[in-house]
Amino acid sequence: MWKKLWNDECGAILSAELVIIATILVIGMITGLTAVRDAVVSELADVGQAISQLNQSYLFGGVSGHGTSTSGSSFTDHTDFCDGASCVNPSSPSRCTTFTGTATPEGSI
Repeated sequence: MWKKLWNDECGAILSAELVIIATILVIGMITGLTAVRDAVVSELADVGQAISQLNQSYLFGGVSGHGTSTSGSSFTDHTDFCDGASCVNPSSPSRCTTFTGTATPEGSI
């Protein structure tokens, strides 16, 4: 049965057809992977901007009750080198990562 299937010439695909199909598939994969790359870069830029906006400052007042008490505490999260306007100043050397790609509306890909 396998020998008969192997030697069967009916319905064989020609080499030129295989080359055309492979070319179309490669072009489609390149286009799709480019869209995936752009979406990943955009999402990673959003994550980076979200992380840069984190503020770890906190403050709580003192607590007292049943003959004991504790004082309050606070911590102020000062700005880092990329949190201020120096990151977007073109005249100063920047150590910050900036994303300058174009935004793609959601659902347009």
